[in-house]
Amino acid sequence: PRGLRLPRGGRAPWAGVTAFPPCRYLLYASGDFVKVHSVNTEETLRLLCGHADLVTGIQLNPQNHMQLYSSSLDGTIKLWDFMDGIPIKTFTVGSKLLALYTLASAEDSVFVVIPKKGERDTFQLVSVKLTKGAGQDLEGKELSVVLDGVGASTKQIAFGREGSYVVSVKDVNLQVYFFKQKLLNRFSLSTVKTKGDNRFSCVACHPTEDCIATGHADGKIRLWRNFHNRKAYTYSALHWHHDIVMDLAYSMEGTRLLSGGVESVLVQWHNESSCQKDFLPRLGSPIEYISMSSDGVLCCTLHTDNRITIINSNLRFSRSIQGLIKSRDIKTGLVVDPRTKALVLNGEPGHLQFYSLQSDQQLFSLDIVQRQYIHQADLKQSDLVKVAFSARGTWLATVEESEEVTDPELQLKLWFYHEETQSFALNTRINTPHDNHITDMCFRDMEELGDDSLILVTTGRDCVFKVWVMVEDSDPEAHQSVSWSCDFVGSYHNYQATNCCFSEDGSLLAVSFEGTVTVWDSLTWDLKCTFCHPPGNIRNICFGRLTCSKYLIGATDYGFLCCWNLLTCALEWSAHLNVVVLQPDPLSEYIAAVSWLSKESSLFVFKPSEPRPIYIQRNLCKEKILLAAFVPRDEPETISSEKYLWLRKSQLFFLTDTQELMTLSTKSLEERLTPSSKQLAVEESLPVTPFSLLLGKHRRQQAQEDTDLGKPVVHNKQEQASPAVKELLHTPAHVLPSASFLCTIFINSLLISKENKSAEEVADEVEMESEKAEDDSDEEDVTAMEQEDTSHMELLGEMTCKLSKSQEKELRKIRKMDYSWISAF
Repeated sequence: PRGLRLPRGGRAPWAGVTAFPPCRYLLYASGDFVKVHSVNTEETLRLLCGHADLVTGIQLNPQNHMQLYSSSLDGTIKLWDFMDGIPIKTFTVGSKLLALYTLASAEDSVFVVIPKKGERDTFQLVSVKLTKGAGQDLEGKELSVVLDGVGASTKQIAFGREGSYVVSVKDVNLQVYFFKQKLLNRFSLSTVKTKGDNRFSCVACHPTEDCIATGHADGKIRLWRNFHNRKAYTYSALHWHHDIVMDLAYSMEGTRLLSGGVESVLVQWHNESSCQKDFLPRLGSPIEYISMSSDGVLCCTLHTDNRITIINSNLRFSRSIQGLIKSRDIKTGLVVDPRTKALVLNGEPGHLQFYSLQSDQQLFSLDIVQRQYIHQADLKQSDLVKVAFSARGTWLATVEESEEVTDPELQLKLWFYHEETQSFALNTRINTPHDNHITDMCFRDMEELGDDSLILVTTGRDCVFKVWVMVEDSDPEAHQSVSWSCDFVGSYHNYQATNCCFSEDGSLLAVSFEGTVTVWDSLTWDLKCTFCHPPGNIRNICFGRLTCSKYLIGATDYGFLCCWNLLTCALEWSAHLNVVVLQPDPLSEYIAAVSWLSKESSLFVFKPSEPRPIYIQRNLCKEKILLAAFVPRDEPETISSEKYLWLRKSQLFFLTDTQELMTLSTKSLEERLTPSSKQLAVEESLPVTPFSLLLGKHRRQQAQEDTDLGKPVVHNKQEQASPAVKELLHTPAHVLPSASFLCTIFINSLLISKENKSAEEVADEVEMESEKAEDDSDEEDVTAMEQEDTSHMELLGEMTCKLSKSQEKELRKIRKMDYSWISAF
């Protein structure tokens, strides 16, 4: 399996709409990938995979708007056919590429920002000559410096009218370089007497006039003119934002200027006048980037909560693409919703986000705290810290607490899922369920016993664990029939309770108290046995499943992984791996353990019954993995290798300390696109005609009839395995050689070599030749059989009976008959 960094919609430093009208596609960088998104259906159509590091910029090819340039920290520039998802060319520059720009006037060149050699935190804008060649991998070493001392952000460089000049802003300095005159003008605001912070934050150029718009940290927008002259330049100011202006963008005709900042409001300035402006407020989070479509119909904004908002030209909200929200701290862990198989974790402050791994989008956000969050430093507010689902996903338990260390305000909430409204509704609120922080909680949900078996266990630093059960409300005026109350309180030697989990059948409860694991009977709440493995406290515990249900696994904060046998009440085995994450697969016996050694994360997959791991992945990633979760698959995956069978029923996901979501898979991300997305990609690119619909329906019916009748489906393996045919079908037509050159290669690839005939083919040819010989001459065939029989008698030393011509034909018919129907009896 390969470690794949999942794309997280909008986490890229650039987002843009394609240039050809009508605007049907949105292209944006996301981690190591570029995603092609349908504006109409909100589906991901393509994943452009090929870069080995973060994608830092994407630009449409000015010469061909069906192609896309992308740059990455891996030092390469790739040219894509983004509709087919095929890389056409790869240019290796060598240095880290921090930003990418293209110009229509520069046909064979692109502009990139690279670090300056020998100097730290200093960057250059350089022009890269894209060499022409027959191969796919080319060198892009011919660099020419355009500007020194530029900013590393894409927003700090812009190209002016028709590419005649380029502008760069950094700190309080503005540089303008004119290409034809080879003239460089520098301007500084440090000598200008202004109030507030006048540092530059972003820049945009008017598309048809010589005008530069700059955003500043004090919320002002300055419009620069006559900057061809160092002394006669002028600028005017527009001011609405109360804090830093994070990005600017002009409309295609230049009559409107868009600005965004921390206020979560998109401001539209008309004719560069402070009196004429429109607003689109309440966009949810600060605006980081703004991009306009080439026809001016749409614009999109990229927000700090990992969301892209698509907006119409009349400043009306159209739709949004919500990726995985980057929270301040993932206190809830990674939890899987049993109903939707979505990943559930902290989202916006006080909210729980349900994130679909199949569509790479947020399904919905549930407001748990139900209080207005105030963005103010050092203000103690309540936040979501713990989450647990029942086995069928009908009940949700959440814990929220204030940020006070000594005396926190705690609330335990139970939510019930209503099928009618398709949402969770609050059922029970319990104030101060524990006297100190809640450390863990889990449900027991035994399907054979129904709702009577549903109980909730919570553990806390107040040295107790509590059992919560459902009770019927006696009040006839109550709006609901059941609520939750405490049924049992347990403790062990006044130690802090840290973790809890139920066995697979729900009969046993394991609770860890600092360095000791206790096992309780879940019916009588009697203490059965205790386990410990000094030194260190227990960090994680889990029961084995299926054939390994007699084992209990624990990990200590000293790095020991321990396995206890519940039947013998003894330690089965232990290993010192510095385990930081312990995650069991809910559908199999496998357990994943992630260790942190020598500043790298390693993965160990094992069965509790076997002390030797079945799978080891060293150096899984350089970041520290904090959380993990097994997500059940819709259908078991077909895996041939025994080494990877643990991935068959579930897929393992990780979350690093930088909040990057990663997974292990035997397939690439392109192969794991949902079938609906692939179908949408076809529908977007091909016109649907009545004949194609009729033909498709006929083919489906014929295939179904063949399957019902048990007819084997014949595939041409030679054609599928031919690299020439594969290359011919998957390469764009405009980059292929001439048809006359390909004809010979194509025809030869379809020919079957005589030397490589299989045994069946040889037998079929011999049989065909014998039948033909029988039709031509019966006597020759009989003579041949006599000679063959004589040779057999001499070799085997035994007498064989001679068969006539008619008997031979009858024997061949019997051999060809299909007797597979007998197996049904």
